[in-house]
Amino acid sequence: MQIEKLVSEIKRKKSFLCIGLDVDVNKIPQHLLKEEDPIFEFNKQIIDATHHLAVSYKPNTAFYEAYGVKGWQSLEKTITYLNENYPEIFTIADAKRGDIGNTSTMYAKAFFEDLGFDSVTVAPYMGSDSVEPFLAFEDKHTIMLALTSNQGAFDFQTLDTEGKPLYQNVLKTSTTWKNSKNLMYVVGATKDEYFAEIRKIIPDSFLLVPGVGAQGGSLAGVCKHGLNDQIGLLINSSRGIIYAGNGEDFAQKAQEAALKLQQEMSIYL
Repeated sequence: MQIEKLVSEIKRKKSFLCIGLDVDVNKIPQHLLKEEDPIFEFNKQIIDATHHLAVSYKPNTAFYEAYGVKGWQSLEKTITYLNENYPEIFTIADAKRGDIGNTSTMYAKAFFEDLGFDSVTVAPYMGSDSVEPFLAFEDKHTIMLALTSNQGAFDFQTLDTEGKPLYQNVLKTSTTWKNSKNLMYVVGATKDEYFAEIRKIIPDSFLLVPGVGAQGGSLAGVCKHGLNDQIGLLINSSRGIIYAGNGEDFAQKAQEAALKLQQEMSIYL
């Protein structure tokens, strides 16, 4: 998907909401367990109830890989359902891959060509030759971990390197890589005070922002420093939306939670 199409959807829906499809069978409504594929049925109902409020969906692949072949089949059915029924939606494979060049190429082919995702998350620790294979795919996007929302982020990401935090040097270096125009970045909402500095380094890039809601991040704080001329934000909410209800009306409850966030987002647009 081209960025222009994503921006157009954001403006049309007055939303930059990304819904994380992190499905735990132990948390989904009990009545779904009698379905042939409970995970897919859960996703399908969430998507149908919220697609008009969200511009993106982000399955975290760990929640599917944990169930073996059946889980991977649920993931495949989910992305196929999205691409066939809601092609305007920007899809993210939250896989956090990153390896040497030829391995990264195979990861990219798996998510971009076989499954048909628009983007995939990657870890940059191994440097340019582990990320550039993802960037080589036309109209596909690579979402690189930059400054994450977990407590362990302070172990490495904010360490002083040459007078600057490591994450800032990672950001600056990544802009020199081949096809860096295809890069997006993960920046946690729980660190909204860092957004102003980040925007000095990557003013035009899209940021995928987890941590709003259940993790305590502030939408207002993120928007204050993170929005740019092309909006430039995808705010992810997972648990706060998909587990808003656990009865037979779970999809309606998810819609209500998504609507609340969308309405708040519309203020900033």
